[in-house]
Amino acid sequence: MSAAAHHVPATLEWRDGELHLLDQTRLPLQIHIERQDDARQVWQSIRQLKVRGAPAIGVAAAYGLCVAMRPHQALGLPEFRETLRQSAQYLNTARPTAVNLAWALQRMVAVAAAHEATDSAALYGRLVAEARRIHAEDTAICAGIGQHGVDLIRPGMGVLTHCNAGALATTGLGTATAPMYLAHQRGTRFKVFADETRPLLQGARLTAWELQSAGLDVTLITDNMAASMMASGQVQLVIVGTDRVTANGDVVNKIGTLGVAVLAQHFGVPFYVACPSSTIDAATASGDRVEIEERTPGEVTGFGDTRTAPQGMAVRNPAFDVTPHALVRGLITEHGIIEAPFEEGLRRVARTADDASRTA
Repeated sequence: MSAAAHHVPATLEWRDGELHLLDQTRLPLQIHIERQDDARQVWQSIRQLKVRGAPAIGVAAAYGLCVAMRPHQALGLPEFRETLRQSAQYLNTARPTAVNLAWALQRMVAVAAAHEATDSAALYGRLVAEARRIHAEDTAICAGIGQHGVDLIRPGMGVLTHCNAGALATTGLGTATAPMYLAHQRGTRFKVFADETRPLLQGARLTAWELQSAGLDVTLITDNMAASMMASGQVQLVIVGTDRVTANGDVVNKIGTLGVAVLAQHFGVPFYVACPSSTIDAATASGDRVEIEERTPGEVTGFGDTRTAPQGMAVRNPAFDVTPHALVRGLITEHGIIEAPFEEGLRRVARTADDASRTA
């Protein structure tokens, strides 16, 4: 990882055969690393957002499958493979919207199916090796996105971002933040506006914290200030991350992203999405076909430990929204920036990534 991201602890580590996760629900007030002892704990960590961000979820799921299979190395190969399939199926139910979760688990199961192991212990070793590859690829993808997106950031710009698509959401420089870190390293002077991102405050707790820690010029705003910042000419560029990009270029990202994109179009501000190849969902035609995770009412009815809504209040709490591809200026991938029409560019990047993965 580049020095730009050394200011925050690693999102996750595979150390001495064990998975350790940074509990992001405690940030920025407390840094707590938690060892993951079984599949149920990994499932809970993903579900409870202790580890979050589509790329980090994918890497955590790959290692989580290793955690699940570690006690079963004495099983016969058929039983081991069946237990692996069931464990992957279970972990995949932790969160439905981010495509990296299913992508990483399917890749792990496919590797196990194709590997001609002599026993289950050898197959377990192959699983660990594949999880390490997924981890290394994510780190490299972040660097690639940074390199292709850095020239979008010019001196004096105001750059708005929403939620956290930073180092804490990945195992590298982040996706949306990678161009920012590299521009900062170049000495480009610019200002970042970080949306607070209600209801769970990933922008305030995570993005603002990690960018400030790295020495970037970052200003925290509430979500409903974004329009005013654009109207007053303080924002010239928007870069957000994504949890899924469908075949037509629709972007599924943290709730509130759609509003930012509509504002950006109105005020003529270019809206870019940092999109790792692992987040491309070529099997889903458009965003309206994606299951949107609905989270608990308590996230909306309170602020911290203080209740802010009447008892018994009806609540909607979708965790994500869909930004139509027509509002997107470009998708920043590790293989370059894709511009409209998106379909062919997305297919090309997905093929390139698959070829690179097979030959690595």
